[in-house]
Amino acid sequence: MADLFDSAPSADTKAAGPRPLADRLRPQNLSEVIGQRHILGPDGSLRVMLDAGSLGSLIFWGPPGVGKTTIARLLAQETDLTFVQISAIFTGVPDLRKVFEAARLRRANGGGTLLFVDEIHRFNKAQQDGFLPHMEDGTILLVGATTENPSFELNAAVLSRSQVLVLERLSDDDLELLTARAEAELGGTLPLTEEARAALREMADGDGRAMLNLVEQVAAWKTEAPLDPKQLGQRLSRRAAQYDKSGDAHYNLISALHKSVRGSDPDAALYWFARMLEGGEDPRFLARRITRMAVEDIGLADPQAQALCIDAWETYERLGSPEGELALAQAVVYLALAPKSNAVYVAYKAARKAAAKTGSAPPPKHILNAPTGMMKDQGYGAGYAYDHDAEDGFSGQDYFPDGMARAQYYAPVERGFERDLAKRVAYFAKLRSKRRGDASGD
Repeated sequence: MADLFDSAPSADTKAAGPRPLADRLRPQNLSEVIGQRHILGPDGSLRVMLDAGSLGSLIFWGPPGVGKTTIARLLAQETDLTFVQISAIFTGVPDLRKVFEAARLRRANGGGTLLFVDEIHRFNKAQQDGFLPHMEDGTILLVGATTENPSFELNAAVLSRSQVLVLERLSDDDLELLTARAEAELGGTLPLTEEARAALREMADGDGRAMLNLVEQVAAWKTEAPLDPKQLGQRLSRRAAQYDKSGDAHYNLISALHKSVRGSDPDAALYWFARMLEGGEDPRFLARRITRMAVEDIGLADPQAQALCIDAWETYERLGSPEGELALAQAVVYLALAPKSNAVYVAYKAARKAAAKTGSAPPPKHILNAPTGMMKDQGYGAGYAYDHDAEDGFSGQDYFPDGMARAQYYAPVERGFERDLAKRVAYFAKLRSKRRGDASGD
């Protein structure tokens, strides 16, 4: 694996022929793994399990190139289990039956099996359920690997019998250590300036496998002098950022964008907006979500925010990419700097809850229309006070169902335009109280 290394080349390297650098740098034990110290260090969860002799089924959740497969292989080595690897992409039900049968025979002969399932989230529910009896009776120790959030992609039954360990993308220091190990294996330093060396690590984007592939390419170049970042960029294409428009990255980045806007940080908001566009996100999805931000988080603190988002959306539809994306960027900045209020959002949810609770309680008769004589006889419209007839244009009547106590759902904040709305709410509340006082006095 890419984030792992073998401290010395194997003795049969020449006899076996050329091997990829990533394969030559595979570790021989867990202590040689680069990165993942939070689970492999002395107090790491995986190290503690191994020291206690209590290793159970695991789910490795993390991005590509961080060592999921290699760590699983080394776990089998450290626990004297036979390592069996399958991929959910290429394995069907007949193949699984053969794997389980072989594991049963191995167990009957006193051996054990660590079954590593790559891309385990690609198995459907029925296939995932098929692992359960073999996990429960000890036929296999399951180690699954996934790049997707297990809580969304894996069955609750599988998760309840496993421990999820999160593997992290390699840090810049990890990638530099990996590069140094690769240089020691190759017997020379890369023909790069320090700045270009840093740029190479950026291209790897936390993926150790990608890092070693890049190192192997660069090491093969014949150059008269070390290359600078510009020269490196001309020879190598930057690795595409990890982004799945229907996966974790999609939800994580849109959450980051939304919270940056809510947190009034235009720079962070623009960064996440750009990250999503660079990842290939549909700008129409972003336009929709940006408009949602205006409705949920700005609201009536700045009533024109929503209209500005709709205008930006329409501008994108007219101009397309990339020019139309600038209009969306302007909307992002405007929203980030706008006064924030979720008062209407909170009021709406409270009103919905009250509406569900009160069921079909009818409106009070005095605010019902009475287009027929029968309806008039039933009291429809009787006693209705026409607000425009009042001196101040406000009758103060009760519009809630009979028997329902008056409620206040909307509580405007002291920010932006809602500061003025708060004054109006207080004004009408005062008038309403006065009208009712006058009525009780009569």
